Amino acid sequence: MKRGYRPHGTILGKFLSAVCIGILLGLFVTIVVVERGKGFGAIAAGPWTGWPRNGTSDTDPYTRAILAYSGEMSLSESEGMSFVAHGDSNGAEFDPACDYALMGEIPSSRYWTVTLLSPAGAPIANAAGRPGFTSSEVLRASDGQFEITLSRHARPGNWLPMGAAAKFILVLRFYDSELDAPGAALDAASMPGLIKSRCE
Repeated sequence: MKRGYRPHGTILGKFLSAVCIGILLGLFVTIVVVERGKGFGAIAAGPWTGWPRNGTSDTDPYTRAILAYSGEMSLSESEGMSFVAHGDSNGAEFDPACDYALMGEIPSSRYWTVTLLSPAGAPIANAAGRPGFTSSEVLRASDGQFEITLSRHARPGNWLPMGAAAKFILVLRFYDSELDAPGAALDAASMPGLIKSRCE
């Protein structure tokens, strides 16, 4: 009698093992995605990554978990769009010992902001008390072009101080932008570049 039940016990054991492995794998993937702060449906343009569906009803579950974990309130599709840069235009991670220049094209929008934050999304303290720039306060050349310098040390013009941060990210937000329009094209040429310059 006992021998007749062995195959069934083996099958049940394998099934339970597969279920446990599946649950553990799912939890592991979820934790990695949430900790890294990168969901699905992202679009990339040069050093910038954005999630255009974040503020919509069809936001993926991983992105919802990321927003719940970070406490961040995403912009709705009608309000605007956010992009994050973790490194320069060459794909290298930001080095706080180096200066960076943000320059180039900005997609047409009513208003935009660029903010320097910690990887966790918190403001970085600095002596100048400046967390970022807005489109209305940035200094421009006669042709309308501008350049923002990220540096630990004071620089002329549009200087965005890094403070004593060991790591940082840049967040670029567009409000009432053409990017909200269906079929709007987005590539590296349509977004500002991040160029590394001098290093300590």
